[in-house]
Amino acid sequence: MVVHPGVGNRRGTLVNALLYHLQHQQLPILKGNSEDRPGLVHRIDKNTSGLLVIAKNDFTLSHLARQFFEHTSERSYLALVWGQPDLSQSTIESYIGRDSKDRTRHRVVDEEELGKRAVTHYKVLEPMYYVSLIACQLETGRTHQIRVHLSQMGHPLFGDDKYGGNQVVKGTVFQKYRQFVMNCFSILPHQALHAQTLGFEHPKSGQRLTFSVPPPQAFTDLVDKWRNYVNTRKEDLAADEN
Repeated sequence: MVVHPGVGNRRGTLVNALLYHLQHQQLPILKGNSEDRPGLVHRIDKNTSGLLVIAKNDFTLSHLARQFFEHTSERSYLALVWGQPDLSQSTIESYIGRDSKDRTRHRVVDEEELGKRAVTHYKVLEPMYYVSLIACQLETGRTHQIRVHLSQMGHPLFGDDKYGGNQVVKGTVFQKYRQFVMNCFSILPHQALHAQTLGFEHPKSGQRLTFSVPPPQAFTDLVDKWRNYVNTRKEDLAADEN
């Protein structure tokens, strides 16, 4: 479900559902936010599954927004990427700005004036030769941040049509392998990214809250398919590596 209305997605979004709920229950629409984005503290990309927090009143909205702005909230993602990063654990830091040639994309820029500081911490959880399952911890929350950072590294998200992950990036030239990859794309026909954990301080009680949700079945099926592929072809893959 798309988070809020935009070009090509005017209906059927989370915000549309929220507005309907507020009107149906005769509840006031938040004044601290625009009417087309009531209660939104942050967003997740279209076709990214996982957790999102929405404020129910202006005080909560302001408090949560400050935590996200000051980077005291916790956000971790699960991602399947092409290839194996050279380092099993590292931090990516850059400036990210909008792509001047395609306004729907973002890119790493050299100067602070052209973008905003973005910091992503990652850890490889399971290398699988041609792909890797990794965990990403966001220190900042820029648009498409994980997708841009990993693509810049040469490890785009599997299935990401906006940043080059929807084609065979790593692997063999054999038709049987290409067909296997195409079958994987059909299992999860978008970027393999899941917002798994979200943590923040409760605006009133001050209690630290942490929520986690497992990835959707399609994501799990995709990882299992790659895992089975590696297990059945370990000798051949080791030969390819050498």
